[in-house]
Amino acid sequence: MSPLKIKKGTSRHSAYDLRDYHEQGIERHTLAVVVDNEAGVLARVIGLFSGRGYNIESLTVAEVDHEGKRSRITIVTAGTPSVIEQIKAQLGRIVPVHEVHDLTVEGPSVERELGLFKVAGSGDKRVEALRLADIFRANVVDSTLESFVFEITGTPEKIDAFADLMRPLGLEEVARTGVAALSRGAEPA
Repeated sequence: MSPLKIKKGTSRHSAYDLRDYHEQGIERHTLAVVVDNEAGVLARVIGLFSGRGYNIESLTVAEVDHEGKRSRITIVTAGTPSVIEQIKAQLGRIVPVHEVHDLTVEGPSVERELGLFKVAGSGDKRVEALRLADIFRANVVDSTLESFVFEITGTPEKIDAFADLMRPLGLEEVARTGVAALSRGAEPA
């Protein structure tokens, strides 16, 4: 029972929907949205998520067609299958949106992320940080007598694993770009 003495899941129509979504199979999806590259479009897309309480795990935006003035927004979000379908439908209704692709269900895709890691340490920790960076194919992009800045590209899981290993070695700061993703193979005709 909740503190309000309301049984969980008693009403779908309640403003205080207390159903446990972890029991319903939350899925992670990568959405690619092609939009007009004009002021306010990103705010409208983000407003859709915030206004309905949807979470964005990762967001990247860049112009992909200079002549056509179009940008691609890559969004990683999580939800039940019905919530994901609702997000896609609502994105498609926004006027400057041209295409909405769910890369997770449309077939194989390639996801990459860039991470920068500042690791401070000396002695054995410094040597171990360099050894792990070599294993993960991370590049040293800055070095001082007290610290390194590593650059690593890979899947979000690879970036997470690198961060977990660097924490005990003196990880001080992390910057991540967010996921960039493309479907694999040729576009279906």
